[in-house]
Amino acid sequence: MNDSKKKVVIVGGVAGGASAAARLRRLDENAEIVMFEKGEFISFANCGLPYYVSGEIKEQSALTLQTPKSFNARFNVDVRILSEVIAINPDVKKVTVKKVVDGTTYEESYDELVLSMGADPIRPNIKGIESNKVFTIRNIPDTLRLKEYVDYKKPQRAVVVGGGFIGLEIAENIKAVGVDVTIVEMSNQVIAPIDYDMAAEVHCHLRSKGVKLMLNSALEEIEEKDNALEVTISGRKVETDMVVMAIGVKPESKMAIEAGIEVNSRGAIKVDSHMRTNIKNIYAIGDVIEITNFITKEKSYVPLAGPANKQGRIVADNICGLGTVYTGTQGSSVMKVFDITVASTGLNEKEAKRQVLDYGKVYTYSANHATYYPGASMMAIKTIYEKKTGKILGAQIVGRDGVDKRCDVYAVAIRANMTAYDLTNLELCYAPPYGSAKDPVNMAGYVIENTLTGKVEHICWEDLEAAKADENGILLDVRTEAEVANAGIIDGFINIPVDNLRARISELDKSKTIYITCQIGLRGYIAARILSQLGYKCKNFSGGYRFYKILEADKNANN
Repeated sequence: MNDSKKKVVIVGGVAGGASAAARLRRLDENAEIVMFEKGEFISFANCGLPYYVSGEIKEQSALTLQTPKSFNARFNVDVRILSEVIAINPDVKKVTVKKVVDGTTYEESYDELVLSMGADPIRPNIKGIESNKVFTIRNIPDTLRLKEYVDYKKPQRAVVVGGGFIGLEIAENIKAVGVDVTIVEMSNQVIAPIDYDMAAEVHCHLRSKGVKLMLNSALEEIEEKDNALEVTISGRKVETDMVVMAIGVKPESKMAIEAGIEVNSRGAIKVDSHMRTNIKNIYAIGDVIEITNFITKEKSYVPLAGPANKQGRIVADNICGLGTVYTGTQGSSVMKVFDITVASTGLNEKEAKRQVLDYGKVYTYSANHATYYPGASMMAIKTIYEKKTGKILGAQIVGRDGVDKRCDVYAVAIRANMTAYDLTNLELCYAPPYGSAKDPVNMAGYVIENTLTGKVEHICWEDLEAAKADENGILLDVRTEAEVANAGIIDGFINIPVDNLRARISELDKSKTIYITCQIGLRGYIAARILSQLGYKCKNFSGGYRFYKILEADKNANN
């Protein structure tokens, strides 16, 4: 680092901005660093806000990782809160700052400018949206207002608009304090990063907790009615005591646009791999920017805390001449939904279809640890892979303990361009309380390997009706007779338990295709191997009867 003193102005003091400031100071003790934040708080934990509403996080102070005073003491950063940067003049390298308290303005010069304004909650232009019974939750003041209303007004009913991360977290946390919750979502599923088939597991769990789901539905109007609200949802009137808007966010880029900084169609600032905008000496990071998808290399918008923090570090490196690059976002995420965990990384099937990729998918169900050790629970895993190479493209997991651990393994595998064959070779930690000798990630690798090498052919849930309609097919359920008697059977299937299959093989016509199911797919694979080696053509139902029942239950509930 040279000895010349550089002045860096950072606009925004939460995830990306605070990370950039801290890294910059660690690299350059002589730099003058000024960080502006229009709110009262810096470096606060956005992702923890819903849990403060329920009291799961008890102290407000726990939400602020640093205060302006502590940040200055440790990093010698001039932190100016309640100071909104309202204009950029790149020609003279100055920004205009408005003091929130009194509205006065002044100019501040910079050598390098970092934009980390984040994103604002989307508030649709509908009647009644400005009611004081309508809330968003993006920052600490939003959270305090919502918590005060829940604590003191004691609402009995709430409508949460949006089934994404924030919507579900808010739904869980206000349900925990006794509020009856309805989630309204425009699409046919919650949690957009996962596919419908995996979201069906989440739908069933939400309903089991007493949460009402209104899918394929849109909020159209809000009206005050006595001391409550009457909301119109796709033509249906619903009474509620409060509404929480959680339909997503939009980049807070108006000021950047006015300064001539290039943005995409969504208003996200365009940056290169060094986080540089089209204007010299101006960088941008976090929820305000467009990102490059790590797998497809397409431009996209993925507002997540992990990438924002990494980008903050990278921009500081580049200001200090280190030349670090951001290699893209793969969208790794995890969330708690009541008693289950939902995690995903990489491409989902919707995106793989949109990209017209030659992909395959498998569904596996594995225990989080050795089943003979008390407390084991099953997790549902959907793995997306490239058919030609077996390269892992994406994974989605729904379960209880151990979901985050497995999804992290997948995230690393994707970042390292690993294949299903590599998954089979991973040596992961094992002890009965923590895992199995064949980890769930290994198991997914085995299933894909068996598919790629022709040992088994799969059908998936969307292929089931075609299998039923196949006049040259036989539908075979290889679960035990007791399982079938207790849990039921898919219409059209006959039952021959896998352990009786060799003795009863004469009951099957070798000229026909055998479509096999079991509970989760494992015994179906064993049956397929027995039959295929005896000259039968077989196809195994990936995910099995359990998966079918989840999808049927969700379809019936939605109807």
